[in-house]
Amino acid sequence: MMWWIILAVILAVIIAIYLASTAGRLDRLHKRVDTGLLALDVQLRRRAQVAEELATSGLLDPGTCIVLGQGAENALADERDPVDRALVESDLSGVLDAVFGTREEVDALIELDGGQRFADQLSGAVHRVELSRRFYNDSVRACRAVRRQRLARWLGLAGHTALPRMCEMDDRIPAGFEGR
Repeated sequence: MMWWIILAVILAVIIAIYLASTAGRLDRLHKRVDTGLLALDVQLRRRAQVAEELATSGLLDPGTCIVLGQGAENALADERDPVDRALVESDLSGVLDAVFGTREEVDALIELDGGQRFADQLSGAVHRVELSRRFYNDSVRACRAVRRQRLARWLGLAGHTALPRMCEMDDRIPAGFEGR
């Protein structure tokens, strides 16, 4: 009879260790999601700032400056988190792709006085946005996978934390910046 008690205690300890490690993992994943969201927000804001600076620099033709400036202004004016403002950010991606859709358009900017700096900054910004969104979505995917486990759901290991949402937006790198 004593061995049943020992077996039950060992089993209870194993289950408690598993649940504690799963709860800790969920906590770390939620922190990673929050960090990824902040990083994505910073990179999207930086991309919009560089686009706005370029639009006001006078290096581009007036029509392009207006379109690029409006797209950047809309992105900077929206105070929501990146997941909620994905449509506005997608619009800015579309504007950047229209303005810098070919390598020749980027080369023309580079040839202008001060254009190299803007090309480098914008190229870095669009690449970092893509990486930040990918990192964020990977974190969300991992968090959701753990939260879908039966024990995590049944025992409420995530607490009252909201289920993280994926960020679905157009963050394509303009063709003119491919390989830069």
